[in-house]
Amino acid sequence: MKRIFTLLLTMALALGLVACGSTSGSGSSTGSTKTYDLTLDMAAWRYDATNDVYYQIGLVYCTTPQAAAYESLGLYVPGAYMTGTANGDGTYTCTVNASGTVGSYTAATAPYVLPVNTPGYAAQAAPTSYSYSDVASYIQAGFIYVYAGCRGRSNGTNDDGSSYAGGSPWGVTDLKAAIRYIRYNAAQLPGNAADTFTFGMSGGGAQSAIVGASGDSPLYTAYLNAIGAAMTDAAGNTLSDAVVGSMCWCPITSLDEADEAYEWMMGQYATTGTRADGTFTAALSDDLAAAFAEYINAIGLKDASGNTLTLEATDGSIYAAGTYYDYLVGVIEQSLDNFLSDTAFPYTPASTNGGMGGRPSGGPASKSAATAMSSAATATYQTAQEYIDALNGDDPWISYDAKTNTATITSIAAFVTHCKQATKDVGAFDDLNRSQAENDVFGTADSDALHFDAVMAKLLADNKDKYAACSDFDASYADAYAGDLKSVDALGTDSATRQQMYNPMYYVCAGYDGYGSATVAKYWRINTGLFQGDTALTTETNLALALQANAAVSSVDFTTVWGLGHTTAERTGDSTSNFISWVNSCLS
Repeated sequence: MKRIFTLLLTMALALGLVACGSTSGSGSSTGSTKTYDLTLDMAAWRYDATNDVYYQIGLVYCTTPQAAAYESLGLYVPGAYMTGTANGDGTYTCTVNASGTVGSYTAATAPYVLPVNTPGYAAQAAPTSYSYSDVASYIQAGFIYVYAGCRGRSNGTNDDGSSYAGGSPWGVTDLKAAIRYIRYNAAQLPGNAADTFTFGMSGGGAQSAIVGASGDSPLYTAYLNAIGAAMTDAAGNTLSDAVVGSMCWCPITSLDEADEAYEWMMGQYATTGTRADGTFTAALSDDLAAAFAEYINAIGLKDASGNTLTLEATDGSIYAAGTYYDYLVGVIEQSLDNFLSDTAFPYTPASTNGGMGGRPSGGPASKSAATAMSSAATATYQTAQEYIDALNGDDPWISYDAKTNTATITSIAAFVTHCKQATKDVGAFDDLNRSQAENDVFGTADSDALHFDAVMAKLLADNKDKYAACSDFDASYADAYAGDLKSVDALGTDSATRQQMYNPMYYVCAGYDGYGSATVAKYWRINTGLFQGDTALTTETNLALALQANAAVSSVDFTTVWGLGHTTAERTGDSTSNFISWVNSCLS
């Protein structure tokens, strides 16, 4: 079956399938056996009269879809933007109502929003039924809502038995095809399709960031052609898949150096499990942490004043000095200062997935932290100083200035020990057994999960003798990583390129070869729970720094939220309302 899939894909590329493929009706796709006309049928709208919403679902957004359950979308339009005439069979024929308004938007200016609900790079199933509650907030705000299915990290099989590939770059390829479908039909739709915003959390936040960073990247052309995405409109004008804005909560991204960042930020301060003394993985952890410093010193990140951020070698901790280190300390302190500013005392923390207002899933690493954290959900703190005292326990690491209502920390090591411990083993994203979700992301149609971390591969190969001194080392690890990195997918693309396609930093950071090769979104909002153990704080910080230095970007709203973990983290309010307000502010 996998060979059949590869053959079909090769044939599709050879035929040069394009947007306006032949029509064989609507309904479920059967792998590569049907083609679809991408022209939206304006006589096929459904209408929710109670809530004044026109909608269509089951819109196949590419002419030769490969994954029937995913490559279609639902389109939801505020009723004010269209005039509908009942056809007598439950459907409506609609035209744009040029005078229609919702809030500050008109039928000409309404933005499009596209959610990416793909935790762990999972698939997002296409909608098969209508639910107003799912879209209400966005419709009431005057947005046009597009819910596009997309493939996830795993390979799969259609109902007809045909196979399809998952993983990089197919999920984002599908999202790009959905965006192109809307623009293919823009002339007959209300709204401004150029003003499209993506939003998502975790793996969805990562893919939102990738879409935002990789607009019109030529690396995706062959993949878009393979599924028959709209490359030109009916008049032959080139279509774009670039978006204007990306909202990313806790994005699990920058996977080219994620293992290294995890060990530098958190792993080097852990002493149990795979980081216990005497294990080869503890030695590997240290080597990965040092490799992260080499990475930072090579990519040329700068702060707002234009100062280059670097790491410097230190005794004890690994590269725990330098301008980059100091910058991260400042990010942590700003997060705590924001919390102190936002919080009215007396204060009783909510029991959520952070700490002191939620607890990190890995638990505290010291007795003092354990005492403070365990009482967080029930204790009431009368003053900010009392709250800081509870965080400190019997190991003071935070100093509080009541006059300015601000705090300072002693070190990243102290912060990690108390609030942000490692919750994953060494090889946090590309582990020795290929068992992480990200191993699936870089698998192929022939191999569901593959190693992808080139830095780890080199360390395993170069340090065999050192690691072999530990009883838990297996020399076959080096061969496994090296072999997997030689893999190519059905289109002949190698692992390194597929990683670049799924790395927003490749497109937005001047230290990468892909810088300037794509149309980058103008507006960015990146929020993260500071206490999460899912990824290093460097992930979001580096992306924000690169975007802030990118001339194509108009604004970057970057916030770390004290006391929260891996969630749609917000300092105040709720994520949906804040996202809507942010979109409005970008377009005002």
